[in-house]
Amino acid sequence: MNHMHDGTKGRCSGCGILLQTEQPELPGYTPTKALDRDPVICQRCFRIKNYSEASSVTVDQDEFLALLSKIGDKDALVIHIVDLFDFEGSMISALQRFVGNNPVLLAVNKTDLLPKVTNWNKVRNWVQMQAKAQGLKTVDIVLCSAKQNQGFDRLLESVNEHRGDRDVYVVGATNVGKSTLINRLIRDYSDLDQELTTSRYPGTTLDMVHIPLDDGASIIDTPGIVYPWRYSEIVSRKDLSAIMPDKPLKPAVYQLNSGQTLFFGGLARFDFIEGERQSFTCYINNAIKIHRTKLERADELYKDHAGELLSPPSREDMEDIPEWTRHDFRIKKGSRNDVFISGLGWIKVNGQEGALVAVHAPRGVRVMVRPSLI
Repeated sequence: MNHMHDGTKGRCSGCGILLQTEQPELPGYTPTKALDRDPVICQRCFRIKNYSEASSVTVDQDEFLALLSKIGDKDALVIHIVDLFDFEGSMISALQRFVGNNPVLLAVNKTDLLPKVTNWNKVRNWVQMQAKAQGLKTVDIVLCSAKQNQGFDRLLESVNEHRGDRDVYVVGATNVGKSTLINRLIRDYSDLDQELTTSRYPGTTLDMVHIPLDDGASIIDTPGIVYPWRYSEIVSRKDLSAIMPDKPLKPAVYQLNSGQTLFFGGLARFDFIEGERQSFTCYINNAIKIHRTKLERADELYKDHAGELLSPPSREDMEDIPEWTRHDFRIKKGSRNDVFISGLGWIKVNGQEGALVAVHAPRGVRVMVRPSLI
């Protein structure tokens, strides 16, 4: 790159500022070695561009709750991001207790995973009902897809409508798409002439990232909370992509007689114990193979084939996963329910005849029956 005689190095292709390599604390700074990059961008743009889930801090629940209670003392808008694929697993149910009177905007990410023909009004109503059941009052619910860049305009409108001149706190679990959303907020709200600053939450070891807005307020990104009951928290890095879908789920429908079992790889199993022949629809990542077998053979099949035929997890990753526990559920006659396994997906019970079912999953993973999402 031709060095200009006035000590500048051309302009940043990100924000257009004149680049300089001398003073890190001033705008336009880029390290000398970064001048070979194509395109050349200033350090601040580089940080923002690479502002990602992986680099953001994660925290345990106690620290996170300490942090939430600090938000309750401020006058702010809270955006809570949840994952539609793992709604009950990524929802911060204690949020209402901590945010005080601050309005909560619920952003439900990963709508791209549901079938194109989904009735979105029904999904919104479902989300509202589930949020209410968890005790969360929301000023708005916005369905969005960070991956498809959908719903963000609607989200920004909602932020404009509810923010006033206040700060915005963004909270969410790990792997829910928080960084994508923050990047979008940064792009839309800030002229990016200031560095992202980090500061500590008083009384904790936690860093929060302040993104300055043009009107002097900030967007504050809080660390991602790690919830131990989500399947995504216990599998190895390489199995994470097997369980976390990145394209629309292809529902798999099974007609089952009582006394039949479905294995989801070696990750979980679903037993249809008692009830008339009926159909069940599995909403899980298509990378996971489903094996059907007789209930009486299920234990033996798992013992002989876990980690091989029944994988993921592979044999060497088996020992890191807690032992399975069994959850029994009676599905009431005439009800429409999903059997939900946090982080892995759900099985929709299509029949209205009622059924006795069981789920075997690693100890600690949240398993529950809920009203059908779809």
